[in-house]
Amino acid sequence: MGTRPLHILYRNKRQRRSAKRLQSSEMAEKEALSVGNGRSAETLSAQNGPVLPSAGSDSILQDRLSFMPLESSTDKPIQPFPRSPKLQRKIADAGQPSQEQLTRCVEELQAERSRTEAHIQSLKKRKADLSRSTEVMKQQVRERFESMRHVLNQDEQAVLDSLELDLRKTRTRLDQVLKKWTQHQEQLTKNISSTQRALSKTAAAEEDGKGQSKNVSPKKPDASEKEIRLNEERFQRLLKTLASISKQLRAQLQRKTLLLDSSPMVIDKQTCHSQIAVTSEGRGMSFSGTASSAPEHPLQFDKVCCALCCSPVAAAQSYWEVDVRCSSAWAVGVAYASLERKGKDKGAKLGRNRNSWCVELRNGRLSAWHNDRNVECQGVGQTAPRKIGVWVNYDKGQLMFYDADTMVVLQKFSAAMTPVFDRAHHQFTESLYPAMRFLKPLKNQMWPNHVELCYLNTP
Repeated sequence: MGTRPLHILYRNKRQRRSAKRLQSSEMAEKEALSVGNGRSAETLSAQNGPVLPSAGSDSILQDRLSFMPLESSTDKPIQPFPRSPKLQRKIADAGQPSQEQLTRCVEELQAERSRTEAHIQSLKKRKADLSRSTEVMKQQVRERFESMRHVLNQDEQAVLDSLELDLRKTRTRLDQVLKKWTQHQEQLTKNISSTQRALSKTAAAEEDGKGQSKNVSPKKPDASEKEIRLNEERFQRLLKTLASISKQLRAQLQRKTLLLDSSPMVIDKQTCHSQIAVTSEGRGMSFSGTASSAPEHPLQFDKVCCALCCSPVAAAQSYWEVDVRCSSAWAVGVAYASLERKGKDKGAKLGRNRNSWCVELRNGRLSAWHNDRNVECQGVGQTAPRKIGVWVNYDKGQLMFYDADTMVVLQKFSAAMTPVFDRAHHQFTESLYPAMRFLKPLKNQMWPNHVELCYLNTP
């Protein structure tokens, strides 16, 4: 190793001196950061005045750049150049808001507090109004039911009065017959008395009495007397009528809540099978037997005589009815939009897959279907239902089918009670569409003709 040149020694000495200055400046920055009140080093420097570059700043800057790694682990941004006085004044002004700014901030906070107080008072008023509105509604409901009870009481009294009138008429006729028989009885009594007196007298008196005695002809009951009775046949018809009215009234009272969830439904013509004709208003569809000449739509059922409605079940609860009295074989239900439209396998038939639910009438048997499983519907009378009611509670995963005339539950699908069907598929995961299908009847029967979505006129 030879003797190093002088400029190399001078450069090494200058680098060591620069490193010491850099280390001392970093220590000063750390101490400034640790000062109380959370003030930053920039704020302190701004308070103490602008930092003027020293004579050896160029060399220090070069040394700092040469010794400081580019990828530093510190979170602070690298500031190779000192801040300008203008920027420092701007930072100082931002760190210390002016009196005007503070006043404006207080005014804004006070205005926000006033708005908040007014909103709280509005909410409290609405809360109080809820109770008053509920009481008004209760009173209106009481008045409606009281009116119904008044009508029932009037009708009850009218029926009782008619029975009382029938009783009076029957009694009057019986009194007339009874009077005639009483007169006949009195005449018989007189004849018996006179005959007994004649027996106790002398023979001469008997001879005299024989001329005075009278014979009373026997009296037979008249055939019309048997007809004098209450009109029991009419009374039995009245009881049957009252029972029917009571049943219908009970059904209508059960139906009233469902009608509140009713919404108009329209058949989507794009989904209809080519042999299905839809009415102009879109509420009824018929089996035409001849295919239409319109081009096939991608959403159209090509093999199954089925159709969906245009809109899905929008509300959390929804109710609609389908008139099926003009059809001998049908299926009514709901389906996802993912129900297959092409082909005639189970994926495109209502109730034969996980994407649809239905009740169907086939060969006089009413059954409920889902996921290719079925159960016979309960509560079905000797005749098939004329209208099917469908109620959906989408949020709770409930689906119920009713006989809309009697409000008898035909089948209930839910996640809680599924003795036959798979529970995993009763939490609805897609939008539900009302669906209807024509089924092929027996050979000796004609094809079904018409089904229609009922117009539920709710006042």
